[in-house]
Amino acid sequence: MKKRSIVFCALALFTAVVLLGFSLNASGAYPVYYGKTVRKLPVYSVGRDDKKIAISFDCAWGTEHTDAILAAMEKFNVKCTFFAVEFWVKKYPDYVKKITESGHELGTHGATHSHMAKMNEADILKELETSKKAIEDITGKKTELFRPPFGEYDDLLIECAEKSNLMTIQWDVDSLDWKDLSAEEIANRVIAKAKSGSIILCHNNGLHTAESLPLIFAALKQKGYEFVPISKLVYKQNYTIDSSGKQILSE
Repeated sequence: MKKRSIVFCALALFTAVVLLGFSLNASGAYPVYYGKTVRKLPVYSVGRDDKKIAISFDCAWGTEHTDAILAAMEKFNVKCTFFAVEFWVKKYPDYVKKITESGHELGTHGATHSHMAKMNEADILKELETSKKAIEDITGKKTELFRPPFGEYDDLLIECAEKSNLMTIQWDVDSLDWKDLSAEEIANRVIAKAKSGSIILCHNNGLHTAESLPLIFAALKQKGYEFVPISKLVYKQNYTIDSSGKQILSE
């Protein structure tokens, strides 16, 4: 009976360790299997206490709401980051120019909005390089940021981004505007979750995104937050990334 209890406890402990590893993996934190760190992480947020935050927009489909988004940012003197897919860049070059001429920056969101974490190295590098070139050919500016389509990534994808001189960026505040929430619901969600160093995820084709922006900007600015493009939020060197994806400046 005693021997059976020991075996049962050992099995329970093993199961708990395995489940812990998988739960951390699903959450986007470092997955730990048998005490070993096995996964690279992109930047989800930045550890800083100066109340700087960034709002970003993924661009893959359409431009119907883009003018209203740009108008809201101009009204509140906000600069942001757009992550554009290559086919969107090529289809809407005038909007690419308009975005950069308004003082915003562009990062790549891949070439085809595919599941890049399932690709081999050669295909990943091709997606990154052609999408970078499409943006740079129109804007004349270097592209330094990459957001994986669907938020999916693995070690190989991040390593390929590094080879292409791109920093991989996620988010810690999801507006859920892609769910067609009302403007008030989007704004309340973002305002409640934003903190110093946050990266906010929105989409340029969200049904009520543009309508939510004045509410977000007014409330967060009143709290003392300053909106900056992601390239001015992140650290470029001498940093580590903790298990939550927070970028921390090394001392």
